Amino acid sequence: MSYEFLQTLWFILIAVLWIGFYFLEGFDFGVGMLLPFLGKKDEERRAIINAIGSTWDGNEVWLLTAGGATFAAFPHWYATMFSGFYLPLFLLLIGLIIRGISFEYRSKDADPAWRSRFDWMIAIGSFLVSLLLGTAFANLAKGVPIGADMNYVSPNGIMTTIGLLNPFGLIGGLTTVAVFLLHGANFLSLKLDGELRERARSFAKKLYIFAAVMVVALAVATYIYTDILTKIGVNPGVIPIVSVTALLVSIYFINRKMEGWAFITVSLHIVLTQAAFFTLMFPRVMVSSLNPEWSLTIYNASSSQYTLTVMSIVALIFVPIVLAYQGWTYYMFRKRISTDKKSLVY
Repeated sequence: MSYEFLQTLWFILIAVLWIGFYFLEGFDFGVGMLLPFLGKKDEERRAIINAIGSTWDGNEVWLLTAGGATFAAFPHWYATMFSGFYLPLFLLLIGLIIRGISFEYRSKDADPAWRSRFDWMIAIGSFLVSLLLGTAFANLAKGVPIGADMNYVSPNGIMTTIGLLNPFGLIGGLTTVAVFLLHGANFLSLKLDGELRERARSFAKKLYIFAAVMVVALAVATYIYTDILTKIGVNPGVIPIVSVTALLVSIYFINRKMEGWAFITVSLHIVLTQAAFFTLMFPRVMVSSLNPEWSLTIYNASSSQYTLTVMSIVALIFVPIVLAYQGWTYYMFRKRISTDKKSLVY
């Protein structure tokens, strides 16, 4: 295999890892954000947590794998992004930690105050991670200050974080939060039973307006803040158009209580949105706002041909195994969840 082919292949594989993470962990984060608002009683909140209890930690592995693959395949990308985005990524890690701890510890004590505190930690952690992820991806598309030496030249720490909270970054972050909330509500309408299922449907009806407005706003802002006009043109192509259409079509299914199709269409929107992002970026991995020629690409940021070859062989062997195992996990835990305390684990 040629060096250029391997570089392109690993860009695609990393894109697939991020797409998988957004699709799977998206409804996890949405469920977490909805937890304190959707569940009124302790057994209801336990049922909501049990809806993702068997899979949430497995879904986070996609993020770890994406980070590991980036480090191995494109070390310059990894170094520049993690040094420039140090504080935001640190806060993202904190959000994941408090979220994971809360899942494991909230039912260790029957005290209502104890459980309520951890429920809110799950919601806050899920919101923080969703917002930061959307903000980070928006800034990658917009461009960040990268010098000719591939180093992030903006001030570190709090000033870098403030710089990322520009209008386009915030639109990207809030859009991610909105879509994940809708994704989570649709997922809960598939997993829960009885009154909680109806409540999840009701939340989905309220959330799709927020999601639709933010998605359209992000689409418009992309033309204003990125180089899409010079790189792709006025016509963004089939993928972004179908992505926005899929979210709008989900409104039809939500209003008719067709939660299966609603979940599929929102999932399709998430997958295609990420695909559109990586299409806009290719062959770049980080856009320089100082000089387009200083942007990091798959060609100047990648590992050696030998490294990419070995990684490809390992991925060819183990990725199908991991996918089969995760698919089996979802199949085994496919049944709906009720508020019967005897059936609740978390």
